[in-house]
Order: sequence, then C-alpha cells, then structure tokens
Amino acid sequence: MATPAANLLDTYRHKGLRKALLGKLREMGIEDDRVFDAMDRVPRHHFMDDAFVHFAYDNKAFRIGAGQTISHPYTVARQTELLDLRSGANVLEIGTGSGYQCAVLVAMGFKVHSIERQKDLYDRTTPFLKRLGYRAHCYYGDGYKGKAAFAPFDGIIVTCGAPHIPEALMGQLAIGGRLIIPLDDPEAGEGKQTMTEVLRVDATTFTRRTHGTFAFVPMIAARSGKSD
Repeated sequence: MATPAANLLDTYRHKGLRKALLGKLREMGIEDDRVFDAMDRVPRHHFMDDAFVHFAYDNKAFRIGAGQTISHPYTVARQTELLDLRSGANVLEIGTGSGYQCAVLVAMGFKVHSIERQKDLYDRTTPFLKRLGYRAHCYYGDGYKGKAAFAPFDGIIVTCGAPHIPEALMGQLAIGGRLIIPLDDPEAGEGKQTMTEVLRVDATTFTRRTHGTFAFVPMIAARSGKSD
C-alpha cells in the first residue's frame, strides 16, 4: 500500500492509463457503466507501494504486505458488478486489504462497512482511506462473524478465498440481497476458487450461481478482536 505522502498525485498519464485499463475490462466482459465510472474515479496507484506504481494499471494482483494482495482490476470490477446494487445500498466487505475495493464500493455510492483481520493492514488502511476522502466504516476483527449490528446488508462481498460460506454472513443478508464469495474449489486447481453468488430469496431460501474461476489469498479467522 502507498506510504503517507507518496504517489498521491493523479496525473493525465495516470488517467490515460486508467481509461485504457477500463477499455480492456470492457473487452473482458464487464458491462456495468456504473462500475466503470467508479473505477475511473478511484486512482488504483494510490493504493500500491511505490515499487509497483508503474504497473498499477496492468490487470495484475500485487502484494501489499501481511501476506495479502490488491486484487486484479478485473476481479474488483466483476465482484462489484455481481452485487447488482444501486447507490445508497448497505454493503459489507470482508477483507479491507489495501482499501482499493473498499474505495470503489464507496465511489459506487454504497454505505460501506469493511472488516480486516490483519491488524497491521487495518491500522494502515483505515486512516489512509479517511485521508483520501473515502468514507467507509472500517473494523478490525473476524470476517466470518460479519457485522450483525449493522445488518441486514443489501450486499456482502468477500475478497479472500473461503473454505465454505459462513452462516453468519448468510443470516445478515437482506431479502433480495447477494453475497459474492470466492469458494475454494479443488477441481479448479490448488489455490483457486469459484466465484459464487448467493441470493437470499426469503427468510429461509437461498439460491446459488457460479461465475468462473479466480485466485485469492485465504480467508482466516481473526486471532483477536470482535466483529459482531
């Protein structure tokens, strides 16, 4: 993640590279213009270490410390698109990480609650998001527990590979809400997940759809801190 006072300019070159990246994402199948608009307004290079800023608009993931990564731009776009929500929606993000996906959700006009399990990332990212003007509610704790105090959520997005769907997250979905979660899938290969969309139809009925293979760092329960 960018260090304080580092690479916070957003030059015409950066904006041009961002436009070119969004064009590639459209070619890859992203269709929602609201997602493109949000990603165009969030400079990805602000969320990356100085060593990687020259590659910020490549469709690649990069390490951000604590064994975590900033996701591929396509992954960010696809998960955001799958939420299929309008401005004002109440959204829970599991895995704040660098803050980039969180910033895109804020730029979409969502009310965002974001949980980070890695304390050092939480301590770095929370003030950084505030400094850049992205107003999200960030918490340190266990993403498996969700954030029941602010449920129900119109959408829940999980930005790490999960071995199963946490029951707490399903219970915190609003009727008609979607949970977008990458689930471990041995058939997809080691370290791969299947992007899974869970739609809450009513109080007891959920449906599932899958949306291809992705690669995420694993989802791990917090050693300390609470998220409920």
